[in-house]
Amino acid sequence: MHEEPEHELELTSDLVPLFVITNGWVLPPDHEYERTTLVCAQTDTAAARTLSPEARVVLDLVADGFLSVAEVAGHTHLPLGVVRILLAQLEENALIVVRKPVPRAERVDRELLSAVLDGLKTRFGA
Repeated sequence: MHEEPEHELELTSDLVPLFVITNGWVLPPDHEYERTTLVCAQTDTAAARTLSPEARVVLDLVADGFLSVAEVAGHTHLPLGVVRILLAQLEENALIVVRKPVPRAERVDRELLSAVLDGLKTRFGA
């Protein structure tokens, strides 16, 4: 008889619903992660031993330095929403450090800057 090689079933395959990966968690409102939010692992703690395989992969990815949420999703091949939920779990267990993205600078009012420059030139004679 011809036996086919046994294939290992991945936890993130199409056969496993995504809510199983996140243990039914939803993203808490106070944990909004933009795609450019940077995450990095804290020092290993005892809580890291009880993580799901996917959360462990995420933690291992960010162990060497900061990665953006989008990069984590790309490396793990998980949907962005699932990665955000896993990151929220890791942050609640104090296993990661989160750096919010720097907000975009507002447009500068050129007239105001010109008036300030004129005032400085008048005051200090430049």
